[in-house]
Amino acid sequence: MAALQVRGLIFPSSSSSSQGYQRVRALLRVPVDLGRLGVSLPKLPQIAKRQEGRISLGELDKIDADSSRSPAPAMADELVLSKMYAVLEAIADRAEMHAIIGEQRNNWNHLFTSSVNSITLAASLMAGVASISAAGDPLAFKVSSAILFAAAAGIMMITSKIQPSQLAEEQRNATRLWRQLGRSIETSLGHRFPTDRDVSEAVEKMLALEKAYPLPLVPGMLEKFPAVVEPTRWWPKIQPKRSRATRAGNGWSKDLEEEMKGALRVLKVKDEEEYIKLSNLALNVNKALATAGPLLACAAAMSSGLIGSPALGPLPAFVSVVGGVLAATVNTLEHGGQVGMVLELFRNCAGFYRRLQEEIESNLEEEEADRREKGEVFEMKIALQLGRSVSELRELAAYASPSREDEDIKECAGKLF
Repeated sequence: MAALQVRGLIFPSSSSSSQGYQRVRALLRVPVDLGRLGVSLPKLPQIAKRQEGRISLGELDKIDADSSRSPAPAMADELVLSKMYAVLEAIADRAEMHAIIGEQRNNWNHLFTSSVNSITLAASLMAGVASISAAGDPLAFKVSSAILFAAAAGIMMITSKIQPSQLAEEQRNATRLWRQLGRSIETSLGHRFPTDRDVSEAVEKMLALEKAYPLPLVPGMLEKFPAVVEPTRWWPKIQPKRSRATRAGNGWSKDLEEEMKGALRVLKVKDEEEYIKLSNLALNVNKALATAGPLLACAAAMSSGLIGSPALGPLPAFVSVVGGVLAATVNTLEHGGQVGMVLELFRNCAGFYRRLQEEIESNLEEEEADRREKGEVFEMKIALQLGRSVSELRELAAYASPSREDEDIKECAGKLF
């Protein structure tokens, strides 16, 4: 069969069109790197006898026999490539899902905030009208005010529990990380064929992302008021990216190791700790606002039912009106100010610096430099992720020398945020 194909290429039939012949010639001129594609072709034997550029039938049969003995393209590469493309499709789908849900939960935050404020202020107005004796029988206003205050308190408790602004920030960050993962896989596919290890690592990263940023609210929603604030973790255990060493030491030197150790020290002492402190502060503020809003609304609801009581005088009306206004103010500060989003943002920043620490540690713990990521590339990558140039990163490492105490380190490693 191969011999017939070769004959077809060498001896084009007279009935074939000139256009088809030109297409074949154009295809033969295209430079194709068959070695990169994993395809090996048999070498054509030296042809001693040629008659007007024609190959004898015996030589064609010999070529056909050689091609049948040559190894076929490895099907394993095609299988691994298919798996990697399946992973890419799943990643693109996850990114789209998180983007849609993030927009939905952001709309929740705006709708709940405006609705609760409208209900609370309307209830306060009704309580004020009910307290005016000239309004006649205030029963309808009292009941309406109590119902609206009770509804506002219930909605406040729900929104304080789920924190829509924090949910939206989770999905926004998840969308960015899913797209980043997809781009990194596409970049690696542009340089080489994937391996089984690449597929396994991609799946592990997907599972870690799904655990860090779950889609459903119930069950699986992240705790919005944790006892201990921890940096967000969206990555599996980091393994150093092994690269083929092009020279001795793979670009690593004693100075570069000391530079990485200095940057690692500043990341631990300053950057991560700073964002953990800010996260705790935002958490405490959010807890206070989440508790105060429903309590004020409940107090206003109970007081509105006591309006007109001779024993209490004007106090119930005062508590109802003022409590409702304060409840609306607290709700605006909590959800309009998006305190939950700020908390999640700080946790993500702390997680970003924790990931850089683990990436540096994974390379430094590898004793053989040839098994690490290339030194110059790794140095530039860390510098860029910190918002610094390579020279600034070296200055930072000199600043965090071992002779300096941890308390004396005032400069942060990251300049992006």
